Amino acid sequence: MIWWRRVDDGRVRCDLCPRGCTLREGQRGFCDEDFYRKICLAELAPVLDMLRYIRHETTVWLEVTNLLIPGHNDAPEQVARLCAWFVENLGPDVPLHFSAFHPAYRMLDVPPTPAATLIRAREQALAAGLRYVYTGNIHNPEGEATYCATCGGLLIERDWYRLGRWNLDRQGRCKQCGAALPGRFEPQPGRWRRRVAPVEIHG
Repeated sequence: MIWWRRVDDGRVRCDLCPRGCTLREGQRGFCDEDFYRKICLAELAPVLDMLRYIRHETTVWLEVTNLLIPGHNDAPEQVARLCAWFVENLGPDVPLHFSAFHPAYRMLDVPPTPAATLIRAREQALAAGLRYVYTGNIHNPEGEATYCATCGGLLIERDWYRLGRWNLDRQGRCKQCGAALPGRFEPQPGRWRRRVAPVEIHG
């Protein structure tokens, strides 16, 4: 299946985008195959195909993480395109995680993702209709928690790796309104917390 085609003025049209947007040279992000080729050394179309296959053709629980890299795929319009495709193709109940980039390896010249960028992306995704959106690689308890999509109550409180309040019954339903939380849950929460472990490095 062909996802991309060039239009008369040299721009690229993304057939996945519900807005039928076209991209100019130098634009990057969710609708730009060059971003994935240059930064990820991969093609976007097979990734999208696999996400849709997992969501609609298997019983595997699916969650998606999107690394927001400053100056590459963090612009509001790029996040908007991602969210539009996500809702249309995967549905509102698949969790989406916006994760912060930290300089490493061949991208030491790119700054870390500001917390405000991830918080804004999360707000965009919620406004677009996604129900379970999280921030990662930053300390943001509100963006780490899970809330009931029906009554808005706090279901799972998280603070880094520490679990706090757990307001699900043994069947994975909200204790306030009885709505089921999509996912796979044990009857009782685990004892997740920060742990310090010794590490030995041998030269």
